[in-house]
Amino acid sequence: MYDILILGAGPAGLTAGLYASRAKLKVGIIEKAIEGGQISGTSSVENYPGIIEISGMDLGLNMREQAENFGCEFINDEVLSVDLKGQEKKVKGKYGEYEARSIIITTGASHRKIGVEGEDEFTGRGVSYCATCDAAFYEDLDVYVVGGGDSAVEEALFITKFAKTVTIIHRRDSLRASKSLQEKAFNNDKIKFIWDSEVVKIEGENIVEALTLKNTKTGEITKIESEEPFGIFVFIGLVPTTKLFESQLSLEDGYILADEDMKTSIDGVYAAGDVRKKKVRQVATAVGDGCIAAISAEKYLNELDGTLYEGFKK
Repeated sequence: MYDILILGAGPAGLTAGLYASRAKLKVGIIEKAIEGGQISGTSSVENYPGIIEISGMDLGLNMREQAENFGCEFINDEVLSVDLKGQEKKVKGKYGEYEARSIIITTGASHRKIGVEGEDEFTGRGVSYCATCDAAFYEDLDVYVVGGGDSAVEEALFITKFAKTVTIIHRRDSLRASKSLQEKAFNNDKIKFIWDSEVVKIEGENIVEALTLKNTKTGEITKIESEEPFGIFVFIGLVPTTKLFESQLSLEDGYILADEDMKTSIDGVYAAGDVRKKKVRQVATAVGDGCIAAISAEKYLNELDGTLYEGFKK
């Protein structure tokens, strides 16, 4: 019986594990892959406070080591089902079954991918899903942004601070972004547009060197090549990892609803990081969420102490 089980070892989960184990609680983090979550695939993190530059992989490893130093247990398993109702929370994994007095969900969200040849191969080597993380690497270079919603246009505007040109590729003939964002984009001399087009292939050797587009109306194929490196930023939405919780927790747009204390609709269950409904998704905000979730869970457990806790021990 764990005091707290944390589902997911991204920055939010690792921070929650650090704070909860430091409070002398029995804590376990279940993760099916490697620690770090989305940041593990980022070659360089330059915007985490107090650290000038570090690879995403190393940042995740450092966070894990910190949590382990305070006694946090790491469990390599894939969660198949959960039962969050009742005071004893149950988690069934591929390799084992676990129980806890409290659960912190930090399963995160993944960037929706285009799903074309070369996309996975060149992720981190020309293909990116985070302008804040990677835009600075394309100083005075050409960048292509895939998408047409608020996120795509907001990120395109941000990338213009670094790139020589930013070309938005959209599968329709008009943007879906808000009018105010559209106005800013149309008035920005660095931003260009390729309408009615979708990416069908990404190519290169060690880095992206070519991009193939298909016109959604005519079917015409166009290949973009450059002697200089160029970037492809994909902003076509996020996919929260919440399927396991759909029948038990309150969700909105697939994201878990949690208050400022990270409390969900079920007592003793908290959500932190990208998995919860929020406006900003960065490593720094995930870390803040994880800290709050751990402190909230500790407070919840303190209220359960006494005969109820002795019953759990049996």
